[in-house]
Amino acid sequence: MSKLKITQVKSIIKRPQRQKDTLKALGLRKINHSVVHESSPAIMGMIRKVDHLIKVEEV
Repeated sequence: MSKLKITQVKSIIKRPQRQKDTLKALGLRKINHSVVHESSPAIMGMIRKVDHLIKVEEV
């Protein structure tokens, strides 16, 4: 499985609670914070829900 570097690029202010919870579940806390996750169906589903708030790179 490949690794994905996920970086938050937009604020979660005035976003629905579900999107805030998804970013928290991914481990993102603030703008420009990055985390690395293994690519899995669960992670890909979370990425699709908040793709307008994050940037994804393959590591």
